[in-house]
Amino acid sequence: MAAAIVHNASTLLGSTKAGCGPVAPAECGPMPLRCRPAVPEDAPACVALRGRTRENAISVQRLQALGITAQSWADDIRSGALPGQVALDANGALAGYCFGARDSGEIVVLALLPAFEGLGLGRQLLARMVQQLASLGWQRLFLGCSTDPASRSHGFYRHLGWRSTGQLDANGDEILALHLPLPKTPPEDP
Repeated sequence: MAAAIVHNASTLLGSTKAGCGPVAPAECGPMPLRCRPAVPEDAPACVALRGRTRENAISVQRLQALGITAQSWADDIRSGALPGQVALDANGALAGYCFGARDSGEIVVLALLPAFEGLGLGRQLLARMVQQLASLGWQRLFLGCSTDPASRSHGFYRHLGWRSTGQLDANGDEILALHLPLPKTPPEDP
């Protein structure tokens, strides 16, 4: 799946790497939600949820036409190519997720069910995914975002510090980048 949905924007941005560890499960958002790293068994629910979002919904059939199936998604989670963060409601049902590409530093998808919008969950999932990619050594992350100022994503990412690169991806989405601070190194002993 990573090959099917990850754009080649990393070559446009010249992303760089440097190293750390994984993001642990935790409570997330104001509701009784639990965030945790994605596991391959989450893939079928992720594919189904993608078609139920308020904006930019993509049906299971359209994902399949793009080569993205529950199996390919699970395989990419299992291989580590597509690390992700998921949010589960009090009943253990998927409320939203965010996935990134290990090999490029791209935030591939952030998706929430409409009932969980406006609660800070998207921001929390994105922050956890940024942390996870940073732990892999990425210092510059990127994503494709709608160019339409009326779309929710347009203001959401910019408000969180993502900046336009002035380039569009193959889908006509604007490429936004987030520069992460360099890790602090302790002073050397004299």
